[in-house]
Amino acid sequence: MILKKVSLLSIGLLLVFFNCVASDTGRKNHTQPNIIFIMADDLGYGDLACYGQTKIKTPNLDRMAAEGIRFTDHYSGSTVCMPSRASLLTGYDQGHASVRGNPVWTQSGKPVNLLPNELTVANELKSAGYRTAVIGKWGLAEGNTIGNMPSEHGFDYFLGYKRHGHAHHYYWDTLYQNNEVYLLEGNDFKTKKGKYTHDVFVNEALNFIAKEKEKPFFLYLALTIPHLELTVPQESKEPYLSLGWPERKMNTKGHYKNDAEGNTTFAGMISRMDRDIGVLFEKLKEFGIDENTIVFFTSDNGPEYEKKDRFFNSNGDLRGGKRDLYEGGIRIPFIARYPGKIKAGSVSNHISAFWDFLPTACDLAGITPSHKDINGISFYPELIGNKDEQQEHDYLYWEFNERQGPIQAIRQGDWKLVYKLEGKPELYNLSKDLSETNNLALQETEKLNVMLEILKRVRTEHSEFPLETRELAIKKRKQN
Repeated sequence: MILKKVSLLSIGLLLVFFNCVASDTGRKNHTQPNIIFIMADDLGYGDLACYGQTKIKTPNLDRMAAEGIRFTDHYSGSTVCMPSRASLLTGYDQGHASVRGNPVWTQSGKPVNLLPNELTVANELKSAGYRTAVIGKWGLAEGNTIGNMPSEHGFDYFLGYKRHGHAHHYYWDTLYQNNEVYLLEGNDFKTKKGKYTHDVFVNEALNFIAKEKEKPFFLYLALTIPHLELTVPQESKEPYLSLGWPERKMNTKGHYKNDAEGNTTFAGMISRMDRDIGVLFEKLKEFGIDENTIVFFTSDNGPEYEKKDRFFNSNGDLRGGKRDLYEGGIRIPFIARYPGKIKAGSVSNHISAFWDFLPTACDLAGITPSHKDINGISFYPELIGNKDEQQEHDYLYWEFNERQGPIQAIRQGDWKLVYKLEGKPELYNLSKDLSETNNLALQETEKLNVMLEILKRVRTEHSEFPLETRELAIKKRKQN
């Protein structure tokens, strides 16, 4: 009897052992693609030809869309840089993120960065065996940077700007390599001499890919084009100089050391970025890793340059731009290419946002996100054409509070609510009114009430980002 019990126990243990081995082997056998996430800075929804642009040449990004999938309803994390990037990295929307505003727009007036050791998509992918890098604009190490550098959030390698203000200049001389100062000798942002930092970042990205091509890697390439200041080497302007475009004079003496004429500079910057993305794709093929690499391309928020002068029509039919919660401030171009996995020429109207990237990357890597409370939903099924398996968001939420705030916005299906603390609620049906010109709040009272009820439960409180006017926040700060 004892022998039988031992035998049964042994068999049970062997089954557990083989199940564990099978499970572990299954995970190891999961094909882990290289993941490259390229983010432009202040690029509008309509700044690429594949999204309707008629003046600026973007052949490589257009080909990327033709060989992959183009999303029509993808959204940034926020309408400005810092909180948008935080949502991308952490999987939380602006009702739950640790960073909900740019550096000076806090209750205390001091910058709020990611929490020390806060988990990011880089941590997740590193745990799955990926080498991880961020090259370009980090923008999440403002003020006291202890605990806020990329190395403390899962990145094995970093080269770039750690702060926003430095990233405003394309000939800045002081970058960071990991946690150490990295000087660009001879650079002078005032005279625009030296190495164009965009070129530095592209070359470093290619070097990283060459070095890590034998094992899975995650590269977050955070470019600064076409953020103000507007400046680009002359050869990138050449294709646009003889087209008879109206000149747009730029301020060359202020904080931004712009080139004197804006339109040819703006177009040249985007075309230079497009050229370099083409080089990146050529290198993936040269290294033999093109078919095992998924590349994403997007922008961190809507455009700044064209909020008033719409020569390029950077947002197409969308209303507003950067610092707005209308579609022009948060709806962004989003393209993904993964040969053999994503059907070429696909177009998706799946409603998604930056906080969906973390769970999507985890799906690609064959792992489960560590935090169960993130707001993101993986759009991996949508990428590979399994629409029946794709989960949908009940709603997407944003908030923004600078000079004109606070403003909140919700998208639920075709409906969009824009709610201002000091003003009347605005309700739009985006399927019929993409430009958000017809406020239906008075006609669609039932839907308005549904959206207002959602608004009551979409956020957690954050002491540094209260939903109150700037005037009140400043008054409280002075009292303290």
